[in-house]
Amino acid sequence: MLRKFFVAVIAITGGLFTDAQVASVTPTTDSSLSPAPEAGKTNPVLVITGSADVYYKYDFAKTKANNYTSFTGTHNNFTLGMASVKLEHKGDKVGAVLDLGFGPRAKEFSYTDDGITQAIKQLYVTYSPADWIKFTAGTWATHVGYELLDPQLNRNYSMSYLFTNGPFSHTGLKADVTKGKHGFMIGISNATDFRMSPDGYINKKFVIAQYSLAATEKIKLYLNYVGGKNPDTSKVNQFDAVVTAKISDKFNIGLNGTVNSTQYWDGAKNMDGKSWWGSALYLNVDPTSSFGLTLRGEYFNDDNQLKMFSLAPKGGSIFATTLSANFKKGGFIFIPEFRIDNASEEIFIDKDGAGKKSAVNFLLAAIYSF
Repeated sequence: MLRKFFVAVIAITGGLFTDAQVASVTPTTDSSLSPAPEAGKTNPVLVITGSADVYYKYDFAKTKANNYTSFTGTHNNFTLGMASVKLEHKGDKVGAVLDLGFGPRAKEFSYTDDGITQAIKQLYVTYSPADWIKFTAGTWATHVGYELLDPQLNRNYSMSYLFTNGPFSHTGLKADVTKGKHGFMIGISNATDFRMSPDGYINKKFVIAQYSLAATEKIKLYLNYVGGKNPDTSKVNQFDAVVTAKISDKFNIGLNGTVNSTQYWDGAKNMDGKSWWGSALYLNVDPTSSFGLTLRGEYFNDDNQLKMFSLAPKGGSIFATTLSANFKKGGFIFIPEFRIDNASEEIFIDKDGAGKKSAVNFLLAAIYSF
């Protein structure tokens, strides 16, 4: 497993991308109406942001069965994505975040919850006793991987296999430490994606960690880890790496590589680990401030039949290519996208229901964020 991880990391060091776009709005306040803060303190600030998205997808085999990634499992339908609102309240040392989402995208993201709690994307409180350390308790989106849940923060609308196969979120306690160009995070959480552990699983926890390095103002490296025991008693260790870099004002690159080793329970003990792994390269070009192109190339290996190749005779792998255009005006983004997935085995079907090794689809997405 480690050999595969180091191969992925070596490949990653050849890649480079820019920071994800983050849309935020801070309400304007009239200082004459606010009491002066105490010496050494600041008045709390409330920041409200949000987004809404819809999309249309057409599969050239005229079926929705060819989708193995998150959030776009439809064919020939205009589909709601997610309506989100995020409230961030921050004082001098403490703060809180309430991030809510409504719609199919949010429901799929919170798949271990039922009812109204599926609307909770993130809910956490923070405490910073000093400017170099911060403690966080609650539920937050994972540190693993390159892509994010909110569509306006990605340049491709459809998701990668690496994102889809997780993790999505963590619920627990973590500490973030920053020292110059270096960042460290260590935490303990429930099992991946569980806001509340299932019955009989109360005392089982995961360890999460991250090391980050801002090598230069334009190049950043993130090494991520998640490990623990799942509710099905399988043991998981996942190593992940992301490199981002800005080549110029018009061109940036990103690379993500992941290796996941899983040891299943045979009734008496955990068996030897089996792994799935993959890597994705993102090439981003922005000729103007209102128009950009992103080409994503991704390889996903499932020879051990842990994921989508579980029914294939000998496992398999897949290479997916996605080309997305971004037309931007203010907070509005329009994304036409063309995607081709090529697998080593016949996991897709054609319009007559016969097995085949490739799938092609086209989609249009409209996103507004504030």
